[in-house]
Amino acid sequence: MQRLIPLREPAPVRPGAPSWRAFLELGFRPLYLAGTGWALVSIAIWVFAPHWLAGPLAGVAWHAHEMLWGFVATIAVGFLLTAGANWTGQVPLAGAGLGAALALWAVARAGFLVGTPAAFHVAAAAELLFFAVAAAAMARVVWRTRNRRNYVVPPMMLGLGVADALFLASLDDWTATLRAFNAGLLVMALIALLVARRVIPFFAMRAVAGLQIPMHDDTARAQLVAGAVAVVALLAGWPWLLAAGAGTAGALALWQVLAWRPAAVRARPILWILYAGYAGLGIGLLAAAAQAAGVPMRSAWPVHLVAMAGFSVLIIGMVTRTALGHLGRALELDRSMVASYWLVIAAVALRLAALWPSAASPLLLQASALAWVAAFAAYLWRFTPWMIRPRPDRPPPAPRKT
Repeated sequence: MQRLIPLREPAPVRPGAPSWRAFLELGFRPLYLAGTGWALVSIAIWVFAPHWLAGPLAGVAWHAHEMLWGFVATIAVGFLLTAGANWTGQVPLAGAGLGAALALWAVARAGFLVGTPAAFHVAAAAELLFFAVAAAAMARVVWRTRNRRNYVVPPMMLGLGVADALFLASLDDWTATLRAFNAGLLVMALIALLVARRVIPFFAMRAVAGLQIPMHDDTARAQLVAGAVAVVALLAGWPWLLAAGAGTAGALALWQVLAWRPAAVRARPILWILYAGYAGLGIGLLAAAAQAAGVPMRSAWPVHLVAMAGFSVLIIGMVTRTALGHLGRALELDRSMVASYWLVIAAVALRLAALWPSAASPLLLQASALAWVAAFAAYLWRFTPWMIRPRPDRPPPAPRKT
């Protein structure tokens, strides 16, 4: 009788051990974790322990600064340092250099929180050096490879640092501080429009069979020019030109979203969250334009529409979709990821509702903060174990011979 060959199920692939080499392989790994972790911590401090905030950067100035530069801009830098490798074929920053940039970022967060004048100056120097290093690293690979399409990216990254410097240097004059903050917000909006306008159609057409949507290269150029005009007009004190620039950029964003056939992605959370964030950014820019044109509204309205309905919704989608792709994992969401999307949306809705003066405003603010913390805790719980390990689709490095 012929002997049967025993069949064995393939053993499950064991995840690689955590390693610094994997963690510092590309910018998204440490900076996505740092940015989302700080988003969680900083909101918890701002809403539930504001008495901890003291020193040169305190109160609402600390909250505004840390949300824009400590959270949103950090995620943007992580994305751009990763995308730069795809655009140019060369990694802008990795290994020890990326670790040093992360250390600068951490020194800045700690120094601003300590609150002493000496700690503030150390933190300011570390943070500005962080943005300078990131911009220089991107410039090196973009210009070395003559990647003309992305020549604008390093100056934009440097612009984040310049606006940050203006903010930190003007803390004794709230009018100037607010102007610098709004300039940083607009520079960040330019980066978000540039990046999201490129990747959202690309992601959608790859995910939905037969979907063909325009890339909007022509409107993108007009959008970036309008956004740049808005930044110059803000700094120059020309409100009507600011309104025209921001309004044009916002209107074009909404036009692009409609042209991308949003109904085609309604069943795919990994896509519709990006559509929602891009639309929220467009609405926020229109609100900023209306305020600049003289429409009476609280200054917090356009800021929170741009920063929360726009940046934050885009970010929770981007740090999920791009991390899955660069980690070599299936572009499929589990329950924790979808839950993080809905929790961010809930946090945005509750925060906007809290802006209406009422007896419920404090409770709405706290509920928003809890939803926000839960959203980013879910992201960190799912992605941290993956970010600190090698990609599962790559073999582990061979042991060194002794």
